[in-house]
Amino acid sequence: MTSSPSMNPQSNGKLSKAFTTVSTWLARPENVILLILGLVLSFTVLYPLWSVIQNSLTVHAGKEARIAQSLGYGTEGLQIANWHYLLTGPYGKKYLWEPLGNSLLLATLSCFFALLFGGVAAFLVTRTNMPCKKWISTVFIFPYIMPQWTLALVWKNLFWSAKVTGGSNGLLAFISNGAITMPEWWCRGIFPCAMVLGMHYAAFAYILIGGIFKNMDASLEEAATILNTPKWKIITRITIPMIVPAILSTILLVFSSAVGSYPVVHYIGGKNFSVLATSYIDLRAITGDGYAAIIGIVMLFIGFLILIVNQVMMHSRKQFITVSGKSAQATKINLGKVFKWVCAIALIIATLLTSLLPIFSFALETFVNNPGDYSSFTLKWWIYHENGEVGMYGNYGVFFNKSLWLSFRNQAIVAISCALVAGTIGFLTGYAVSRKRKSKFASYVNGMSFFPYLIPAVAFSVAYYAFGLQVGLGGFMGTMILMIICGSVKYIPFSSRSSLSAMMQLSPEIEEAAVIQGAPWWKRMGRIVIPIQKSAIISGYLLPFITGMRELNLFMFLVNTNDQLATTSLAYYDEMGLTPFSSAVNLIIIIFVLVANLAVNLLTGASIDSGIGGGKKNA
Repeated sequence: MTSSPSMNPQSNGKLSKAFTTVSTWLARPENVILLILGLVLSFTVLYPLWSVIQNSLTVHAGKEARIAQSLGYGTEGLQIANWHYLLTGPYGKKYLWEPLGNSLLLATLSCFFALLFGGVAAFLVTRTNMPCKKWISTVFIFPYIMPQWTLALVWKNLFWSAKVTGGSNGLLAFISNGAITMPEWWCRGIFPCAMVLGMHYAAFAYILIGGIFKNMDASLEEAATILNTPKWKIITRITIPMIVPAILSTILLVFSSAVGSYPVVHYIGGKNFSVLATSYIDLRAITGDGYAAIIGIVMLFIGFLILIVNQVMMHSRKQFITVSGKSAQATKINLGKVFKWVCAIALIIATLLTSLLPIFSFALETFVNNPGDYSSFTLKWWIYHENGEVGMYGNYGVFFNKSLWLSFRNQAIVAISCALVAGTIGFLTGYAVSRKRKSKFASYVNGMSFFPYLIPAVAFSVAYYAFGLQVGLGGFMGTMILMIICGSVKYIPFSSRSSLSAMMQLSPEIEEAAVIQGAPWWKRMGRIVIPIQKSAIISGYLLPFITGMRELNLFMFLVNTNDQLATTSLAYYDEMGLTPFSSAVNLIIIIFVLVANLAVNLLTGASIDSGIGGGKKNA
């Protein structure tokens, strides 16, 4: 009887060693989290982008197929017919090149206005003895919390007139009985769009630049003063170079957000001013998804360029050090008894116009009998609940309008769901990346979690529209499921950035002490990590919620007529001429978001402007 040959001891040892290595690696929770998140984020971020590319290379039935055949292409399989026609045909100038130039110019001007408004406010609040800082700092961020189109509608309600823009008079023209009318370029077009977007995103400049001004090391300027350096040279050689990183970060954030803006251009852009977002909608309507997908790819390409610029900036930042002096708080600039109040009053008026005026304007529009007629007021838009009212097109008043409240409920469900998913994934991403900060795979997961932010919302919506069709989610098209998936992935950067910043400040030794005591991972999280960084973690849930409640760009292509959201229902009311209803929806969204933000801040003590001048410490 012969015995069976035994396995090679050397091979058996290698397998055992590999098994032990894998088991040890998987025994650490942060490794498992990184592995799962790496797979999930790669699929939910990269595959939708590929779906758009594939859609642009697919000739769809109808007009696309006829044009492809006229160019000598077939109508099946992946081919470049759509690209050939859009780049060289008559559609190119109208739907690609002109909108692309307008989008880039609009984003550039928006960056300029955001830096001017936010940067000046940050300097006055942090580096001068100007009074009323707490009020200004708190109210300054309101425009960003509000929906993007809020200031656009306020601009329209204030400056439009029957004489210049047609339709009903705005408040300025009505009060002056038509004597004061603003010119066309002021009412609609690139200038008002850039102004509105600049004021909306000025919060970026205020927070980023203000944070550097607030924490600037006074020894840098003191050392230059000791060397008898002129004041202008200190400002140009020290102060400005120190805030350059914040300026560049603001430009990237504002540019990436403004380049794909749709609602602002929709409301005050005018018929002759088109951008990539409006061009995408027009192409979908007249031809099909193929040409429109190319517009989406152009916006995605801009996002890739912004990511590259961001990476180059991170590796080329310069730092300043001093070899004399002792670090201290920068000295406040004395503006004088009169000028300090002039600056304060000017900023208070500016914040009132951009923060509280929208609330007043929308509230006023819901009480007028007819849009633009402020001579008589009524409660019918709120309390009417009988049939037969022709002027309301069969709609009940706001308090009794079931479809309006249903759309608001849908918006709340989507926003809350996105906040829960994005907040949880972002929290786990921040935790795992901070624990494995030197790992290349952790850097990859970190990059993938932030990349969706750099993609314009319209382009991301386009990607998920194609993604839904590609992977068999067409049955979910127009339902809240696809919107929740899309919104969750898009909002992960908010929570992951907040969580990562907090986790990097938490020493691993605290958790290691609990490991020595035999505490399991879930208990360490619940008893140590989460309580210590509660405010940052809650902010990671709050930001996606606030953004989801005011989101239009991201959901506009994923919703259908049966399950409208509050933001998408605005278009219907505007098209029907029911301005009081659209104003009521805006008012409800603004008040709900502001109350939710205030409640969380009061309960947790978290405030995004507390490090600049609006928190309790700086009151």
